Amino acid sequence: MNMPSSNGSLITTIENSIATVEFGHPASNSFPRVLLDSLTSEINTLSVNDAVNVIVLKSKGTAAFCAGASFEELLAVSNPEEGLAFFSGFAYLINTMRRCSKLIVGRIHGKAVGGGVGIAAACDYVFATANASVKLSELAIGIGPFVIEPAVSRKIGKTAMTEMTLAAHEWKPAAWAQQKGLYAAVFETTELLDIAIAEFSSKLASYNPDALFEMKKVIWEGTENWDSLLLERAAITGQLVLSDFTKKALTQFKK
Repeated sequence: MNMPSSNGSLITTIENSIATVEFGHPASNSFPRVLLDSLTSEINTLSVNDAVNVIVLKSKGTAAFCAGASFEELLAVSNPEEGLAFFSGFAYLINTMRRCSKLIVGRIHGKAVGGGVGIAAACDYVFATANASVKLSELAIGIGPFVIEPAVSRKIGKTAMTEMTLAAHEWKPAAWAQQKGLYAAVFETTELLDIAIAEFSSKLASYNPDALFEMKKVIWEGTENWDSLLLERAAITGQLVLSDFTKKALTQFKK
């Protein structure tokens, strides 16, 4: 799939049973709803593609990995229905990633905020650079990381998730994220990162696809209630984003 547009870009290449999916957006690789839906659809498509054994998920450029939700679209939300519709995009993406029949390897080359942390947590195995600091800034703008919380807590535990959430202005370094289990390995440069991902993905893609599929099911065991849970969380966030506090905070953040 190749989808460049004003709503961002999504490019997939398939080689040696490895599908590399790259998303991008000029605003620090943030996600408008159209891009969220496109990525969700692409992962669904790759899930049933017999030519693919492993998916590598990455973002465009050399700056931020992902700044989370689009501030422009957050500011445009004017009622609870629109709020639910927007935040359900992250719910559908995370659920699609966990249900995907292929293992997903994350390439986190730079900072990840909010939904970007959720996407990293929804990957099955994650490589990062030392620049890949993480932050859950949602409380600072009057909402909370409700939709992504189950994925983040599953990876790093409730205590570390709480620490990130309540320290909403604080960046946690990549070494902290590795220590807590969000990242499997951290590298000093993107060159070393890409070498490690290539080697790991090639080995993974050479294994029995049926064994990988069964392992994926085991990895995500106990998350079957997420189909409803994440949508319930999206409704909570969609309501909170309408508050005067959040509207003012988003406007300030934009400036």
